[in-house]
Amino acid sequence: MTWEWTPDTLGALETFLRERGITEGPLTTAGIGDGHSNLTFLVSDGVRQVIVRRPPPPPIPPGAHDMLREARLVGGLAGSGVPVADVLAVGQTGEVLDVPFYVMDYVAGPVVTTETPSALSAPADRRRIGEALIDTLAALHAVDWQAAGLGDLGRPEGFNERHLRRMGRLVAAEDGTPPPEFADIDAWLGANVPAESGAAIIHNDYRIGNVILAPDSPGRIAAVLDWELATIGDPLFDLGYFLASYPVEGEERTPTEDLGTAVLEDGYPTRDELAQRYAAATGADLSNLNWYTALALWKLAVLYEYGRRRAVAGVGDQYYRDEALVRSFLDAAHRAAGLKTVSA
Repeated sequence: MTWEWTPDTLGALETFLRERGITEGPLTTAGIGDGHSNLTFLVSDGVRQVIVRRPPPPPIPPGAHDMLREARLVGGLAGSGVPVADVLAVGQTGEVLDVPFYVMDYVAGPVVTTETPSALSAPADRRRIGEALIDTLAALHAVDWQAAGLGDLGRPEGFNERHLRRMGRLVAAEDGTPPPEFADIDAWLGANVPAESGAAIIHNDYRIGNVILAPDSPGRIAAVLDWELATIGDPLFDLGYFLASYPVEGEERTPTEDLGTAVLEDGYPTRDELAQRYAAATGADLSNLNWYTALALWKLAVLYEYGRRRAVAGVGDQYYRDEALVRSFLDAAHRAAGLKTVSA
């Protein structure tokens, strides 16, 4: 189901933004992204551009797509050293739309997935981009989330085991048994759950395609995007997820790695170099890193399998119908854990 601005909602938005001194004249809107999650719009009065974020059309699962929570988190990171767009206004349900939304400043720059723009294509700039990615993740994990007023956004104690258990329920049978192809990796993850390495704000979908780069040399990050999944948890999960999304030359790629193939270009740091740079910046013990990487890949397999079942049932995005997508993540999770792959 899609959603579009109507003359009434656009007029209400014009009033809302004008009363807050954000924009002045008639507005134009353009959708950004694929629209499968929270909806993002570039809004302009011809002079100033801003971004409006709202949840997708209903039905919305309880606790999902919480715009007020997302706006609060992004606002809490202002001035932290983590580059984020400025939150300009928050709209409550009924003020403009029948759902909450928020407005943030527009940040100019490319979002890189499969190719680095020519202005940043020098090997030195590519290296700086890779280093900036891991330095920004380290900076995020260093934020004092309690001092920022974000202490109630998650429960870090027992995060790893709870996360494993909660995600597994999405595809398990009524008796809790995982699907046969998930059994080995489920058992390995459950038998090797490490104690939390710490507690930090974690992005939960941190990868090169979820940042805006500054448009010119030297390579640097202008803003981190898509905070809807962020919570308080084990920072090494974020690192494991980031590294799992960072492809390695010559290795089979998952769908997530396909969205980051720019990093295979000359100059970008290797996955191992980035892991060691994170450890040097944070003092983190990476001896259990394979568990966190396997967990991230397993989680993606779970989410894709959940999406596949919905697609087969005739609901949700038909993209997920392809069983090979699930198998790709499962195979990668097995490799990270040192297990025989599902496809073998």
